[in-house]
Amino acid sequence: MSKQASATRGVGTKGMPRKDRERLILDAAAEEFGRKGYALGSTADVAARAGITKPMIYEYFGSKDGLYLTCLERAGSRLVAAVKSAQDGPSDFTRAARTLDAVFRALESRMHDWELVYDPTLPSDGALHEAASAHRRELNRLGAVGVGEFLERTQADEPLDADLATHLWYGTVSAAVAWWRHHPEQSAHEMTSRFERILAALHSPRSTTPVPAGES
Repeated sequence: MSKQASATRGVGTKGMPRKDRERLILDAAAEEFGRKGYALGSTADVAARAGITKPMIYEYFGSKDGLYLTCLERAGSRLVAAVKSAQDGPSDFTRAARTLDAVFRALESRMHDWELVYDPTLPSDGALHEAASAHRRELNRLGAVGVGEFLERTQADEPLDADLATHLWYGTVSAAVAWWRHHPEQSAHEMTSRFERILAALHSPRSTTPVPAGES
């Protein structure tokens, strides 16, 4: 449990404005569901994290699904808005860095937002599945547009080139976020700087002069 969640337990919310209490519940729920997934996430644990009673969750959100859906919509909307904000500017290698920087900044204090959108334990149909799928499709669409515009500047103009490049991009973003989860001490700025260094190393031409036989 995070320090913030630990500090919240048992504090109580008497006299707190409804809007602030709702945000407190959503923050606690995002951490609970982000860590455990929808299937194992507990509204009782959410209530304990938020320092409220369990019935209050149902008063505010109606059900576990209602609580998760509100968390999901908040998380997905923030991620989509962040990626959209990175669309302005040149469609070159800097676009990849701009996009990941926007994702990193959106997740810096809300890392569990990513898990909410890509939660593998969500039901295979219903409102939660549809909401998560809608956010994923939009993020994928934005990624495909960015890859396509970048490839227009290159000789990789075959449809399958774009398809492969798009899948590679999705994998890169997912891998970067997964790596960050294992290195939470890294700030969004540090993550962006690290990615830019790696991108520059991959993009920079290297000497390919062969080494004469017998020399090392």
